[in-house]
Amino acid sequence: MSFGSGKYTYEVVEGWGKLPDGWTWGWVPAVACDSQDRVFVYSRSEHPLVIFNREGEFIDSWGEDVLIDAHGIYIDGEDNVYCIERENHCVFKFNNKGELKMTIGTPGKSGEKDGDPFNLPTDLAIASTGELYISDGYGNHRVHKYTANGEHLISWGEEGDGPGQFNLSHSVRLDKDDRVWICDRENNRIQIFDTNGNFLSEWTGLLQPDTIYFDPNEDILYLAELQQQVSVYTLDRQLLSQWGGAKKSDKPGEFKACPHGIWTDSHGDLYVGQVQVDGQLQKFVRQR
Repeated sequence: MSFGSGKYTYEVVEGWGKLPDGWTWGWVPAVACDSQDRVFVYSRSEHPLVIFNREGEFIDSWGEDVLIDAHGIYIDGEDNVYCIERENHCVFKFNNKGELKMTIGTPGKSGEKDGDPFNLPTDLAIASTGELYISDGYGNHRVHKYTANGEHLISWGEEGDGPGQFNLSHSVRLDKDDRVWICDRENNRIQIFDTNGNFLSEWTGLLQPDTIYFDPNEDILYLAELQQQVSVYTLDRQLLSQWGGAKKSDKPGEFKACPHGIWTDSHGDLYVGQVQVDGQLQKFVRQR
């Protein structure tokens, strides 16, 4: 069955991603692909970071002794893997061999004062300059900017629904012009800032936007929305493709659970992780 429309039409791959015998999925809040098209699935399970090839064959798993509460994931141009741990109040950076290279925050301990990093952080992205942006959403309603080495620079945001305020700063991504896009999920919008936190514009009227992915080869935004919807837009908000939407469905390619993580590989194939039901991960093959 086909999903989407036009140049952004997809076929779902039923049963993609085979775990080793005896392993089970939990919720799948995040997914990302590296330069080799290895697919990193970050889930709330005994094996939190599981790696597959494009065909869905198991390759490896990392972080069983470190990762405890999966939320966001980001893979940079050198295939370093950043895992954002919500209830662990920290970010872990692994190199492409699975070696832990940096920790930002104190595992298991939230910031001392309101607004201090971190209180239930959600996501991370990297600017072209190498600076890190971390959305700190469930407890802090903030965005924090760090050096590449993990030194805190600035923070912005507060609770509310005005410009520069957040109900839940749920995901952060940067476009090719280093504009900072924040999924302000419970305000049903995306807010856009410059790299110093100055408000630029917003997209309103969305269905609880969870996570953004920018295609590095096209000026395209892929959006996972909590209310069972995936959308594909240009950066000036022209809708190119969309499916699902507000109604749960058990049918392959539709959404029994809630889309939460989203990424594409170098072929344009789309991976969507979901929460609120265990084991919900789908691959959509783009039709050329």
